[in-house]
Amino acid sequence: MASKGDGTVRVLGEGRFLRLVERDTWEHVERIRVSGVVCMVAVTPGSELLLVEQYRPALRRAIMEIPAGLVGDLPGSEHEAFETAATRELEEETGYTASHMRFLSEGPTSSGICSETIRFYRAEGVRRIGDGGGDHSEDITVHVVPLAGIHHWLENQTARGVLIDPKVYAALYFVGQGAPE
Repeated sequence: MASKGDGTVRVLGEGRFLRLVERDTWEHVERIRVSGVVCMVAVTPGSELLLVEQYRPALRRAIMEIPAGLVGDLPGSEHEAFETAATRELEEETGYTASHMRFLSEGPTSSGICSETIRFYRAEGVRRIGDGGGDHSEDITVHVVPLAGIHHWLENQTARGVLIDPKVYAALYFVGQGAPE
């Protein structure tokens, strides 16, 4: 489908990390000062999926997510490779590293409101090297969840008031766990 309108763009507001724009008649958000976003599907040798839980101010709730992060957001890293950022973010958030990142897919995070896309990577050769928990601006709880019974575990998280990011279910698809029966 071809684009509509003449492409006129008007900046409505800008913060440190986001810009609100109007393109033709559609308002949306653009992420600025980064070159992309990555998320990692990481399974330990013991068949456990690495998940992270953190409070997200926009939703005012704890969210269960797969590890993810920004690419090229650090000073001097404007040309950072996506795979490098994926490894860095996995280590920072979970305390695990990977010997290799394999690209899986790319798609929009919320196409009705944001221009951002996210690249999924499968972390291969996963091993623990530290505690994780994020950087100085994050308060991340790492969960190492056995794939056997993970759907029940996620239901329990929902029951305690945690929202489950849909990318968790995408990760389960990528590791052959699909929907619960």
